[in-house]
Amino acid sequence: MEYKNMIIEKDGAVDWVTFNRPDNLNALSREFVRELNHYFGSLETNYDVRVVVLKGAGRAFCAGLDMKDPERPLDSTTNTGMKSQRNFSGIIMRMRRCPQPIIGLLHGYAAGGGFSIALGCDVRIAAEGTKMNCAFIKIGLSGCEMGASYHLPRLVGTSVAAELLMTGRFIDADRALRTGLVSDVVPADQLVAAGKSLADDMIATAPMGLRMTKECFWANVDGNDLNSAIAMEDRNQILAVSNGDVSEGIKSFLEKRKPNYAA
Repeated sequence: MEYKNMIIEKDGAVDWVTFNRPDNLNALSREFVRELNHYFGSLETNYDVRVVVLKGAGRAFCAGLDMKDPERPLDSTTNTGMKSQRNFSGIIMRMRRCPQPIIGLLHGYAAGGGFSIALGCDVRIAAEGTKMNCAFIKIGLSGCEMGASYHLPRLVGTSVAAELLMTGRFIDADRALRTGLVSDVVPADQLVAAGKSLADDMIATAPMGLRMTKECFWANVDGNDLNSAIAMEDRNQILAVSNGDVSEGIKSFLEKRKPNYAA
């Protein structure tokens, strides 16, 4: 599929994905939503891509729904409305299902659906001055949209999450760092370098080990009991031993060289 609203740049096994609607603050048009669903869906069995980095062109990461989108229906039935809604929420589901860790590089505004996409990333790094909010409640919708009610309480706790979901208030980068919403805050001109450093560290790991880490991590965040969590962890470690990655990892460490892991 040829994408009109984003640019995919490949750096080895890393996909750098730039939301490219700068004149609209990278707002989510219906066409853009279709492209995001296609891209993240295509990653599920694409093991050549090992890490994805998301960023926005221009002045913002993503300002949420494009309310001037010519495709936006002025009226709709319950059925057509639900189909449209599932196109938006489907982005987050596909981000979760794809085996690649997703790094979100946030700057300017990450609002509404753009905030939900940021929350759907596995790791978030923000530029100084970034502002984020659950904008949906400001336009008459519920504040709980595109996984926000799932991700926010797990990241910042119920009190801060309830405040943000129920008011649409902005949270700035400094508070986001204090509450654990982002991993780091850096000057805007260092944002890409911070993302590259993190992606490089991920790429240095064993491919299967990294995929299984994302799978196990989210399965246990979702609420597995301790027995189930340990069972999945044990499975992953034995798989990593069986395919030779552990032997190669130890050997390369002792020989002071870069490991040559299985794909």
